[in-house]
Amino acid sequence: MLSNRFQNGMETARLVWSRLPRSEEGDLDGVGLLSTTSNRNCVESLDYEVIENYAYREEQVTRGKLFVGYNVGMKWFFALLIGIGTGFAAVFINISVENFAGWKFSLTFKIIQKSYLAGCLIYILINLALVFSSVYIITQFAPAAAGSGIPEIKGYLNGIDIPGILLLRTLIGKIFGSIGSVGGGLALGKEGPLVHTGACIASLLGQGGSTKYHISSRWLQGFKSDRDRRDLVTCGCAAGVAAAFRAPVGGVLFALEEVTSWWRSQLMWRVFFTSAIVAVVVRAAMGWCKSGNCGHFGSGGFIIWDISGGQEDYSFEELLPMAVIGVIGGLLGALFNQLTIYVTRWRRNYLHKKGNRVKIYEACLISVITSVISFGLPLLRKCSPCPDSDPASEIECPRAPGMYGNYVNFYCSKEKEYNDLATIFFNTQDDAIRNLFSAKTIHEFSAQSLLAFLVMFYTLAVITFGTAVPAGQFVPGIMIGSTYGRLVGIFTVNHYKKLNIEEGTYALLGAASFLGGSMRMTVSLCVIMVEITNNLKLLPLIMLVLLISKAVGDAFNEGLYEEQARLRGIPLLESRPKYEMRKMTAKEACRNQKVLSLPRVVKVADVVSILQSNKHNGFPVIDHTRNGETLVIGLMLRSHLLVLLQSKIDFQHSPLPCDPRGGSQGIRHNFSEFAKPVSSKGISINDIHLSSDDLEMYIDLAPFLNPSPYVVPEDMSLTKVYNIFRQLGLRHIFVVPRASRMIGVITRKDLLIEEETDSTTMELQSTSV
Repeated sequence: MLSNRFQNGMETARLVWSRLPRSEEGDLDGVGLLSTTSNRNCVESLDYEVIENYAYREEQVTRGKLFVGYNVGMKWFFALLIGIGTGFAAVFINISVENFAGWKFSLTFKIIQKSYLAGCLIYILINLALVFSSVYIITQFAPAAAGSGIPEIKGYLNGIDIPGILLLRTLIGKIFGSIGSVGGGLALGKEGPLVHTGACIASLLGQGGSTKYHISSRWLQGFKSDRDRRDLVTCGCAAGVAAAFRAPVGGVLFALEEVTSWWRSQLMWRVFFTSAIVAVVVRAAMGWCKSGNCGHFGSGGFIIWDISGGQEDYSFEELLPMAVIGVIGGLLGALFNQLTIYVTRWRRNYLHKKGNRVKIYEACLISVITSVISFGLPLLRKCSPCPDSDPASEIECPRAPGMYGNYVNFYCSKEKEYNDLATIFFNTQDDAIRNLFSAKTIHEFSAQSLLAFLVMFYTLAVITFGTAVPAGQFVPGIMIGSTYGRLVGIFTVNHYKKLNIEEGTYALLGAASFLGGSMRMTVSLCVIMVEITNNLKLLPLIMLVLLISKAVGDAFNEGLYEEQARLRGIPLLESRPKYEMRKMTAKEACRNQKVLSLPRVVKVADVVSILQSNKHNGFPVIDHTRNGETLVIGLMLRSHLLVLLQSKIDFQHSPLPCDPRGGSQGIRHNFSEFAKPVSSKGISINDIHLSSDDLEMYIDLAPFLNPSPYVVPEDMSLTKVYNIFRQLGLRHIFVVPRASRMIGVITRKDLLIEEETDSTTMELQSTSV
């Protein structure tokens, strides 16, 4: 009976797996996501602009304050759900990673008591199995879950529609892929993938779940416009950082500084609320796990390296070596960015073109190399005698067999000895960083061991970044920076001969400098480092090294995420326009374009012909006055034209225009019909079937077009056009000749409208047609 149940279970599992989509079914490459020229040309933008047509204005008139209050309340409710969902996802990932790592090290330490060779083989096989599970999930199930996901989310919030990055399968692949890759000991972290995980949770909640897998709820489907999804995804990004580092304020600042291109005060409050909910969920989970309910999880897992008991003060003489740390961080960070560019290009052009099997082989080979180095290199290092024990310190030397932390006894001939290289190499990354940051452990690590670890781990981080597994760069960057920071700390202690100088303080500054030199973040990174170390006294020093490392890194290349976005073909609009744009005008920028316009009343056959002949997503609509002059009356979106063609209810026999204000023609459609699902590309012209009689009919576009698109004069500088386009989150902008007459001038006092009944700030509602 048991065997029959087992066989039935296996058959059910195979059936479910066979129904899951494979990577070949989509158009995603995962690692080289939009890398080809054809894919780059097919990139579409998101519609963040409100389409203020007649139907929208009529809808706004009918909506009262009760509906507006309900709308705002639902946004706060979604912020709550995003915080809870991201918090639980982070708890699950961290508990799984810590338990896999704990079982791996406990088993390995037990085996090496009898045979180091057998322990090495077991260690390599466990890591290989975990990494294989991760890369198999990514290549066969969720290719868009590869990498950190931050460049893709940054592109989405910049207004770029990147298919596949916010799907349910991407979320599943990100969670389980991160567990395998991080638990397998690769030189990468889970913090970047947690940002992507939070964004996926936010997007799925915003669309009410996944209709493809029949996991959806109609009452959650309240926000379907790109504008509302952008706000939810922003909350998810902040929640991911807050969950990864237990740094709610740092999460808010990360979303503001690094990933978003558009911000407002109402969104700030909701993002802050989401991060606070994440912090509460994570803290409650850690309190529950401290009682032993989570296996090997314990007090670690969630990154917080408390060094509040470390160095109390610093002297003016120490500013010079601290500035040197900032310079080193800028140089090594810029070099890391450049090396990852070369490696990623080589992978894309030569390796990953050969298919998913090569991606699996590559990840498994890197896993074996990483395991051999982390196990074998400490064997070459001579053990050191334990320092004199401090009764006030909780650190033991050496650790008991089967335990990992400070002072690991690895391949030592005497009991009172430890292997300093194994303490940081043969350990989880979280505990290795905790060891490097630790206070009251002067001379725990030798300069030779730190230098060997820096060279090897730096190399492993470069070659691992870009493999087909979820990979974050926060923790590897902290590992690299804290290593050379501790090296500088050793030289500083030996030079100044002062008792109050802690090597762990310099390790912290080194970690901040490398992240600043690589990712080029300043304010958010500064707050995150203060929150995870619980030491506010070091804030001025962290600010100093961050400013220096960012200035040095900017002299060589751009930040890591910007470079990776460019490699993946994501056309980001940066915060500052290029210098060459100052010498160009709007007319010069669009002089090679062929504008396709539509008349107000257009024949159905002409609409079909235009949509089949090009891929434009917006068309100017023109009308003729009684004097015969041509007048641009608005902008018609391609997606709205497709909805009208598919529904057919707005077709008319007469080529004469109707009155858009009269009748119910402008409100025949529900808003859900015009909203493009985030999990698909929406309607295609090939999906619409029209008869010959349908093609002979007409459509009046006036009720559905945007009558007030943004317009700039032809001689406006391209720099001003760039700023307007990016800051307003536009998809289209009209370039027109100089106006012949003027109606009036709006100043500040014209915009200060006094409300008669209520002075409450009203949020702009979603686009509706």
